[in-house]
Amino acid sequence: MTKLLATLLAGFFASAAFAQTTAPAATPAPAVVKAQAEAQKNTTKAVAAEAKVDAKADANAMKADAKAADTKADAHAAATEKKAKAHAHAAKAHPKDKAKAQAKAEKVDAAADGKEAKTAIKADTQAATTKAQSSADKAEAKVATNVVKAEGKADVKATTTK
Repeated sequence: MTKLLATLLAGFFASAAFAQTTAPAATPAPAVVKAQAEAQKNTTKAVAAEAKVDAKADANAMKADAKAADTKADAHAAATEKKAKAHAHAAKAHPKDKAKAQAKAEKVDAAADGKEAKTAIKADTQAATTKAQSSADKAEAKVATNVVKAEGKADVKATTTK
């Protein structure tokens, strides 16, 4: 009896193993394929648009930095020129007016340095504002791309469940 039972059980497991066949891969419906293609196309467009916005934002940030550097260089050159002119005038002054001319030259130095510093601060502020706007533009483009990707996934899922 034990042999019979063992044979039956072995046959059962063998037939169960042979009976299990792999299910053929289900081909997606044409509507699903179309939805996937449309989602991929929209995602590709969104990624390209994001890359374009990123490149433009980076270019604007670099341009702002260059403009700030130019503005600071111009301000420094103007301050140096004013200082040199004032000191040259003080050097040419009559000996009894020399102290007064040097005091005036120092006053011009202080004013030129102040104006240069104000110009540098303003240029840096403008550059920082431009960089902040560039970062915001990049973030908005990233969000827009993510929205398009999510909409595409939702469309495919909706088509699949029909």
